[in-house]
Amino acid sequence: MIVCLGIVSGNRMTMIVAFGNPVYDEIITPVVSTGGRVLSGCSTNACLALSRLGRTTALVGRVGPDYADRFQSDLLRYGITPFVSLSAQTGGFKLVYDTRGDRTLDVLGVAEPIQTVPDIVTSASAVIVGPILQETPLDLIRSIRDRTDAPIFLDPQGLLRRFGVDGRIEHFLPDDFAAIAPLCHVIKANEVETKVITGIDPRVDPAAAARRLRETGCAIAIVTIAEAGSHIDDGERSIPVPAYATDARDPTGAGDTYMAGFIHSYLSAPHDLFRAGCTGAATASIWIEYTGPDAPISLGEVERRTMSLLLQSKL
Repeated sequence: MIVCLGIVSGNRMTMIVAFGNPVYDEIITPVVSTGGRVLSGCSTNACLALSRLGRTTALVGRVGPDYADRFQSDLLRYGITPFVSLSAQTGGFKLVYDTRGDRTLDVLGVAEPIQTVPDIVTSASAVIVGPILQETPLDLIRSIRDRTDAPIFLDPQGLLRRFGVDGRIEHFLPDDFAAIAPLCHVIKANEVETKVITGIDPRVDPAAAARRLRETGCAIAIVTIAEAGSHIDDGERSIPVPAYATDARDPTGAGDTYMAGFIHSYLSAPHDLFRAGCTGAATASIWIEYTGPDAPISLGEVERRTMSLLLQSKL
């Protein structure tokens, strides 16, 4: 049974509902450390960024009693409406990055799969499915699709993770991904995830990788490639998008907040995919300059950086 830890505010007709368990992560990079566990997660980070861009958001997931009170306080402070059921424990990872930006993931906790689709999804303008570790199974995504005509934006990262023999997280392609992809309007994958799904290294051929990702069944595919930008394919156009150059202190959540910026722009101008990609890149660039959930994303600064990328493309 869902325990709603907040109340819905804003206009439901502009509500963006995200499915994915929140986590409390410990993050260590060559230049910064959180010094403990902080709120994070694919869908959580997307909601954080979208709320700062003026969008009304709701997060559907599971937390344990160990972090339930802190989670309630955090989401109320950030203006996100939680629809959360209790789990035995709260999910989380210890993320350690090397100087190249590669990382290891050690599990600090695992929350159970999401089992319920709240009624608010029927009036959503967009739905994000952003799992952390296998908490959004095929049956859940089918139920979401049955309950709404809104576009589903999938970040597949948590679908592609499992425990390896050493207890650490490894990547794999689940058998049911072929059934999940056609239920989604947009799939956004990073370079590792894209290679797992398509077999193509997007740093070698980003256009082919994005095309192959779209051919899994979605309408629009996005491949993000860190400092090399991103690539979008909608079946008619193959669109390279530059990254916004910045000093990245912590790449955790870059793809999550790229998705947030993309959705924010896409809902206003769905045919301008290049602008949506630039807005995603601009949003992510602010997020990675900081660590944790308090990155000072603002609509004005996102628009300024987006315009810079748009002007750069015309030179």
